[in-house]
Amino acid sequence: MQVGKPVDGRAVGLMTVLCAIWGFQQITLKAAAADIAPVFQLALRSGGAALLVLLLMCLRRERPQVAQGLWRPGLAVGVLFALEFLLVGEGLKHTTASHMVVFLYTAPIFAALGLHYFLPHERLTAVQWLGILIAFAGTAAAFSAKLFEAGGSQQLFGDALGLLAAIAWAATTVTARCTRLATAGTTQVLLYQLVGAFVLLLGASVLTGQAHLNPTPVALASIAFQTLVVSFGSFLVWFWLLGHYLASRVGVLSFMTPLFGVVFGVVLLGEPLEPPFIVGALLVMAGILLVSGHEYLRGRLRHRAV
Repeated sequence: MQVGKPVDGRAVGLMTVLCAIWGFQQITLKAAAADIAPVFQLALRSGGAALLVLLLMCLRRERPQVAQGLWRPGLAVGVLFALEFLLVGEGLKHTTASHMVVFLYTAPIFAALGLHYFLPHERLTAVQWLGILIAFAGTAAAFSAKLFEAGGSQQLFGDALGLLAAIAWAATTVTARCTRLATAGTTQVLLYQLVGAFVLLLGASVLTGQAHLNPTPVALASIAFQTLVVSFGSFLVWFWLLGHYLASRVGVLSFMTPLFGVVFGVVLLGEPLEPPFIVGALLVMAGILLVSGHEYLRGRLRHRAV
C-alpha cells in the first residue's frame, strides 16, 4: 500500500472506531472506580501493555534501546505520561467522565503551542491561532458550567486536573518530537511511556492506599479493555494509519473523541449536561479541528477556488 495516500473510507471508518475507543476509556475507568481506583487501573493497564509491546518487539526482533542519548528523554516522557494519567485518575474522583474527556483532549492545542516555540517548521498559521482562541474560549465556557453552582467546587477541581493532564500529554508530545526520541521507533517511545507509567502509578497507588482490587466482572472487564484494546490495540492501528495515510488528514479526525466521550457519559453513566458545558465542548472541538486540520481545510478551500 502506498505510504502517504489521502484519507479514504477505510481510514475514516478505522478512525471513527479509534475515537469511540478513546472516548470510551474514561467511561470504563469511572464505571469500575468502586471496585478498583482509576489510578490503580491505569497502573495495571500500563504494565500489561508494556509486556505486550515487549512481546511485539521480540517478534519483530527489535531490542529496547537504552543508549546515552535516549534514556534521558525516555525517562522524561515516562514521567510525563505517568503524570498525565495520575491527574486523570485523581480527576475522575471529582468530575464526570464526559467533562474529563473534553478537557483532556485540549492536549493538541497545548502541543501546537509548544511545537510552535521549539520547532521552526511547526509555526502556527493564522487559522491555527484562531482555533486556539476558540478552544480557549470553549474551555472557559465549559468551566463556567459549575462556577456559580452550589457545591460545584469539587467538579471544578476535577476539571482543572483534566486540563493539567492535557498539558502533561502535550509536554509528552513535545518532548518526543524535539529530542532524539524523534528518531527512535514508535514501539520504543511507547515502551518508555508505559514502563514509566507503570512504575510511578503503581507507586502512587500503594502510597495513597489505592492499590486494591475487588475482582468484579466490571473491574476485570475494564482492566482487560484498558490493556488490550486501549493501550495496545488502538496504538497499533493508530500507527498503522500514520504509516499508510497522510498524518495531517488522519489526525484531524481525532476531534470526534470528545464527542464520543460526552455521548457515552450521558447515555451509559447518566451524567448531566449543562448548557454552558455543551457550548464549551463544541467550541473546543471546533478549535481542535482548526488547529489539527488547517492543512486539510486550506487544501479544500484551494481546490474549491480552482
